[in-house]
Amino acid sequence: MGDRTELLEAALDSLPHGIAIADREGHLAFWNRAAEALTGYSGADLVGRPVRYALETLLPGGTFQWAEKTGAEAAPGRGSLLHVQHRQGHEIPAVVRVLVLRNALGGRIGMAAIFDSAERHDALPHGEWHDGKAEDAGQAELEARLETEFAECTRSSLPFGILWITVDQAHELRRTHGARACEAMLEKVAHVVGNGLRPGEEAGRWGDDEFLVISHERSGETLAAHAQVLAGLARTTDFRWWGDRISLSLSIGASQADAAMALPELLEQAQTAMRASIHCGGNHVTLAHGRHACSRS
Repeated sequence: MGDRTELLEAALDSLPHGIAIADREGHLAFWNRAAEALTGYSGADLVGRPVRYALETLLPGGTFQWAEKTGAEAAPGRGSLLHVQHRQGHEIPAVVRVLVLRNALGGRIGMAAIFDSAERHDALPHGEWHDGKAEDAGQAELEARLETEFAECTRSSLPFGILWITVDQAHELRRTHGARACEAMLEKVAHVVGNGLRPGEEAGRWGDDEFLVISHERSGETLAAHAQVLAGLARTTDFRWWGDRISLSLSIGASQADAAMALPELLEQAQTAMRASIHCGGNHVTLAHGRHACSRS
């Protein structure tokens, strides 16, 4: 049991999010390194203390601010905006989500709080744009659609997923045939992906060589299967440039939202899964959370 506890604590310490865990008696049992970095308080300062003491230490309004503002200042599923007081005295806006922890029989055994600085929480990860280009003209419109649909699906408990797509041949084609050839190929891929979308889905450029698909598949497994279809369509596409036939393949990361997930986290997971597909050799679909290993499309 001791080894398991050590493994779990090491895993939680490796996360970029602040993690605080309280036991069923209301005492703080765990405080990870990201929480220390955000607040300036170490685990030694807070672990073992009542949660009320931690709230009074970290929040200018203490338990009053917690009671008044939890769930009141953020979109459903994205957490609550609170102002955390750093050990050095300044305040840091933070987004906090609280989860009830239960055992296998459903009994309550504690609570966990997951928090990030509001600046990190609100920033949506994007693909890279080269040659000094800040973003594609359609990216802002896609980002607005992304945020609107995510909020609506969260409120309505509807399924929401992301496919983060990159074209495996884009970098090499840009190097060997030039920017115009690469852009023509990406326009071809955009057309192919667009033709493969399901009703209600939206797709657009998310970087020089990257695309994003907003999907409403009912599960991560069906989302990954849909990504396999898109990858297959790309492989059978006939793209030619000055007589050269250039084969196409996609590396895709799929991420399905759950009730406690924020939009930046969902995008980060899709991006990480896409990079895993690249590292598997390209022409792969990877589902986030490790639920699927890399599988040849």
